[in-house]
Amino acid sequence: MNLRAAADSLTGLSVGDALGAPFEMKPALPEGAAFAPPPVPWRWTDDTEMACSLLQALHRDGRVDQDRLALAFAQRWSADRGYGRGSVSLLASIRAGVPWRSAAAALFSGRGSAGNGAAMRVAPLGAYFAADPDLAAREAALQAEVTHRHPEGVAGAVAVALAAAYAAGRADTKPAGGPGLLRQVLHHLPPSDVRDGLARANRLAPGTSPAEAAAELGNGSHALAHDTVPFALWVASTRFEDYPAALEACVRAGGDVDSMCAIVGGIVAANVGVAGIPPEWIDAREPLPEWFQSP
Repeated sequence: MNLRAAADSLTGLSVGDALGAPFEMKPALPEGAAFAPPPVPWRWTDDTEMACSLLQALHRDGRVDQDRLALAFAQRWSADRGYGRGSVSLLASIRAGVPWRSAAAALFSGRGSAGNGAAMRVAPLGAYFAADPDLAAREAALQAEVTHRHPEGVAGAVAVALAAAYAAGRADTKPAGGPGLLRQVLHHLPPSDVRDGLARANRLAPGTSPAEAAAELGNGSHALAHDTVPFALWVASTRFEDYPAALEACVRAGGDVDSMCAIVGGIVAANVGVAGIPPEWIDAREPLPEWFQSP
């Protein structure tokens, strides 16, 4: 298990989440406009809070124990961290004693959530299981099911975990670099709307701008997995070696910027390591939760 890569991924995820949060659901940055990070300090959101619970659970158990993970999510849920209404309802129910399987299955008239929440937190898990992409996919699905029972919500999480596993596995050798990332995910991912979006991302011409890519793939404005993950993985694949450029691309697209920056930051940091993240950006991010014990 690759704890170092998982920890690097969490740093990249949390910095991306915190940098992106002030831009969430704001208009896309106009073409040619200069990008500037927000004023410090940068406050992280539910993306980071749940990612910390997930990585701490992996460090403790070596795998996803769904019952313990559901309880951790519910106990640590903070109302001021930007959780969506579905997540608030779910986690409040679990905290009140409702079994997580029942609570998650009841969301959205019994369809379960197809949102991007399971994808936004999962990159460190993919890095953790980098040596075994099939295992990364299975464990990503297990952690997704705790909150996202809809197949598309699960597919989004599996896709991000596979991308992070690829990034961490290529951290030293990187023979295929970023272009291999989408091919690797498509090879392992079963049919879904998320996969269809990734196939479109893989066909985008070199030199496509973030605005053009977002118009084709989505920018997370609907907070759905298939509206978020294809663009995020396109950014990670095209800016595989450049963490600041990857986050800037997400800001330029607008939409659910903190979740896209969290996904992209977690994947790219699994490749470039903490050394690839500007140190002033790490300093600008507020400290991680006091209960979190870094592996």
